[in-house]
Amino acid sequence: MASIFSKIAAGEIPSYKCAEDEKFYAFLDINPLVEGHTLVIPRREVDYFFDLSDEELAEYQVFAKRVAAAVKKAFPCKKVAQVVLGLEVPHAHIHLIPMNREADVDFRKEKLSLTPEQFSAIAEKIRNNFE
Repeated sequence: MASIFSKIAAGEIPSYKCAEDEKFYAFLDINPLVEGHTLVIPRREVDYFFDLSDEELAEYQVFAKRVAAAVKKAFPCKKVAQVVLGLEVPHAHIHLIPMNREADVDFRKEKLSLTPEQFSAIAEKIRNNFE
C-alpha cells in the first residue's frame, strides 16, 4: 500500500506544492514549525533515507538545495535547516525549515495554525522563487 507521501506526490491527496521534478516533490508541512517549513520527498517510495542509492541520494540533496534556496528567498532567514527526522510516515523525507535561531527547529514546540489561504500564499512564494 502506498504511503501518504506517495499519494501526495501522485496528486491523489491534495498538498501545497512548492516544487517538483520527475524524481522529487516538495510541499508544505501541514504542521509547520515556522512559515516556509517544507518537506522534500523522493517520488520513489523508500522508507529509510540511507536506503537510497548513492546516485539518488546525491540527486535528492541537489534538489533539496534548490528548494532551500527558494525557501530562503521567500522567507529571509539566517539559514534553512535540513532535518531528516520522523518515524510516523514510512517514506524518506527532508524537512527544510527557515531558521534565525536554533529554537526555530524544536519539534517539541507548538506548531503554527495556518489557514488554507495562508498555506497557499506561502507555497506560491516558494514556487515563485524555485529555479
